[in-house]
Amino acid sequence: MPQAKYKRVLLKLSGEAFAGGAEFGIDARTLTRIARQIKDVMAMEVEIGIVVGGGNIWRGAKAEADGIERVTADYAGMLATVINALALQDVLEREGVFTRTQTAISIQQVAEPYIRRRAVRHLEKGRAVIFAGGTGNPYMTTDTAAALRAIEIGAEVLLMTKNNVDGIYSADPRKNPKAKKFDRLTYLEALNLRLEVMDATALSLCLENKLPIIVFDLNTPRNLERAVCGASIGTLVASEGES
Repeated sequence: MPQAKYKRVLLKLSGEAFAGGAEFGIDARTLTRIARQIKDVMAMEVEIGIVVGGGNIWRGAKAEADGIERVTADYAGMLATVINALALQDVLEREGVFTRTQTAISIQQVAEPYIRRRAVRHLEKGRAVIFAGGTGNPYMTTDTAAALRAIEIGAEVLLMTKNNVDGIYSADPRKNPKAKKFDRLTYLEALNLRLEVMDATALSLCLENKLPIIVFDLNTPRNLERAVCGASIGTLVASEGES
C-alpha cells in the first residue's frame, strides 16, 4: 500500500462534484466513485474531514440576481450543503466507512452541531467527518468554510477538487485552449493574479496559517490517493520554498 505523506487532510467537494456531468442534482454513480476514493485513502490510516458545497442544488448568486435577498439566498445554500452531506454520508456508510456529519447551523434531527473537539475526536477514531452548512454565516462561501475547518482541525493540507480541470490555469481551459497551467503558485501570486482558486477570504486564511492547498481533478482514478501521498499532481499553492 502506498505511503501517505499527510496524516490529516481536509477535502473540499464542490456542489458540481455531486452532479457528475449534469447541471443540477446528485449523480449516484459519481457519488459512489468519490466515496470509494475516500475509503481507499482512509485505509492508508489518513484522517479526513470533508467540506461540501451546494451549487448542484441551489446557487445563491443566481437566486440573488432573481430578486431573493442575499442573506436568505445564503441560508438556503447552507441547507443545500446539508442535503449533499447526508447523501455522501449514506454512500460512505454503504461502502463500510464510519461517518459523522456536523453542521454549522442547528439541525439536530439529522446531524450533529459543529463542535471542534468532537470533530477531532471522531477523526482520531477513524471516522470521516463531513462538515455542512458552510461557516453558518451569510456572505461566507464554502471555500472559506473549507479553509476555516482545515485550520481548526489541524489538517496538514487543503485538497480542493475540480471537475475535469487538473489544476489552476491562467484562464478557463475548457473555453481557452491556450490557457497556461500552473504547477505551483505562492498565495500572493494566486491573490494578485486573481486566479479562480478560491475566494480571497479563504486564500488569505490559508496564507496567514501557512496551510498548503492542492487543486486537482477528482475524476481521474486514484487522484485523491496520489494527492495524499504527495505526488506531483494538479497545482500546489503554498509559501515560497515549500514542497
